[in-house]
Formats: sequence, C-alpha cells, structure tokens
Amino acid sequence: LEQLARTYELPSLILQYRSLNKLLSTYIDVLPRLVNPATGRIHTSFNQAATATGRLSSSDPNLQNIPVRTTEGKSIRAAFIPREGCRLLSADYSQIELRVLAHLSKDEHFIQAFKQGEDIHLRTAMEILSKKADKITDADRRIAKNINFGVVYGISSFRLANQLNITRKAAKEHIDNFFLRYPGIKSFMDQSIEKAKKDGKVSTILNRHRLIPEINSSNGNIAAGASRMAFNTIIQGSAADIIKIAMLRVFRALKRTNLKTALLLQVHDELLLEVPEEEIGQVTTLVKEEMEGAFELESILKVDISIGDDWSQAH
Repeated sequence: LEQLARTYELPSLILQYRSLNKLLSTYIDVLPRLVNPATGRIHTSFNQAATATGRLSSSDPNLQNIPVRTTEGKSIRAAFIPREGCRLLSADYSQIELRVLAHLSKDEHFIQAFKQGEDIHLRTAMEILSKKADKITDADRRIAKNINFGVVYGISSFRLANQLNITRKAAKEHIDNFFLRYPGIKSFMDQSIEKAKKDGKVSTILNRHRLIPEINSSNGNIAAGASRMAFNTIIQGSAADIIKIAMLRVFRALKRTNLKTALLLQVHDELLLEVPEEEIGQVTTLVKEEMEGAFELESILKVDISIGDDWSQAH
C-alpha cells in the first residue's frame, strides 16, 4: 500500500484511515477508561524480563507506545499532564545506539564525530556521498540517517531501497560506501556474528547474555535473520543496560537530595519526570549529570532535556 500510495490516491486514503482508526481504537477510546478513580492517573506495569534484548516493556496500558511522529499522535501525548504546580521534564539520550556502536566498534571516524559534537547523519552523508557539508541536501541526510540506524538492525539493500524509494543497486552502493568509510564498524559486525556462531549466544556491554542457537541453522533465511538479531541485541541490549543504570542513578540522587520530583516513565531512551516548578533548575542539572555519567563511552553519552506543560511539549 505504501508503494502504491506514491502513485495513487486510494491506497494513501486507506493508510490514513488505518492510522486514524488505530489511534481511536487503541488510545482515544481506551485510555480514558483506564484512569484510576482514586488517583486520577493512568498506571502502567513495567516488565523486567519480557523482551529478549533486555529493554523494559510496558503493559496495561502500554505507555511506551504512545505516538509521537504524527500531528494526531502528538495530540494524544498532549493529554498527559502533570499535577498542579509541576511540569514534565523529558530527558532523552541522544542517538545512544549509534554511540554504543561507535564505542564497541572502536571506529575512529565514528567516535571522532561524536566527540566533536558533529551531526552524525550529516557526517555520514558527507562520507558516503563524497560531498562537502554545504552541498548536503535534506534528502542526502535522510539517506544517511536511514543507513546509520539501519546498520544497527542489519538493514538489507532491498529494505533500504523501499524506505528511500531508490533502486536496489543505489541502496547497495550506499551501504557499501558506509562500510568502506567506517571499516571499524564492518569489522566489529563480522567479528560479532562469527563469535555468536561459535558461542551460540551474544553479550551486551554489561555482559548480559542472549542465547541465539538459530544462528547456526542450516536454513539460510533463519540463519541470516538470527545474525541480524544477534548484532541488534548487542547494540540495543547495551543501550538498555545503560538506561537502567541511569534510572537507578537518577532515582537515588532524587532521594539523596530530598527532592519532590518523581520519575514517572521510561520510554526506551527517554526518562519522563514530574518536577515541581521550584525544582526545575536543580533537577535539570541533576538528571543530565546522572544520565551522562551512567557509563563511560568513548563516544560520550549526551542527554537532551526539554520541559513542557504536557508530554507532547516536553518531548
């Protein structure tokens, strides 16, 4: 449908309908009924061991899945507000999975880009397209962004071609150029998959293990899928380790300083806090320090903080 929607109007309307219907049936009709009458709030449950990569998951309702990319989705986030006299503070790890990839692969160019505070997608676009910064277009940056994040998930030229609406040949050239410019990443990826085949498992940055016996399957498709899963687990699982350390550090620091601020929610790379107006300055500094100090990466952890009167504004 997405491919057809590029040419025809009807598939586009079907996709719009599906999107709006999902918002209605999953959030708009459901969430108001889940408000606890005693607290006036919605309470989720966090699951420690539900995901294979080690991320926390949220259920009944899933508050990690509230839309953020569309205007309609943002309006649902806007319905989440703090108690009177407080504001919501969002602390979001900037590109943590790519920083973990840089740290583990020890690729000098990738690490240098983060250390120097460069726009990593701009840097990659310059590298793979052999263009100067002032010649990079939004479309060029989008290609680089899709490749940067796609590498973490073992993206294929077929999938990248579909995402960017380009030929498979062009997509393969972009991916090849990426690995040519960042050889440390290619080497780390190959070594990680070989080690996973030998051990039948992978380990995160804090040495948490995931068994992946399918990686030695005689079925090529199953083995290839397991290889992508193995590499993604190393990166995403390591990022999950770090955010859990960050949660503990922030929680303990809030208790230690007797602040009234409450840690409300974790959405993968983001922590959401409810902060009394008078504590905003102190909490902003505290959260940034604790999260950026959660783990020492060569590529340096960076946290972006924003504040708002509702969740949409804060994010």
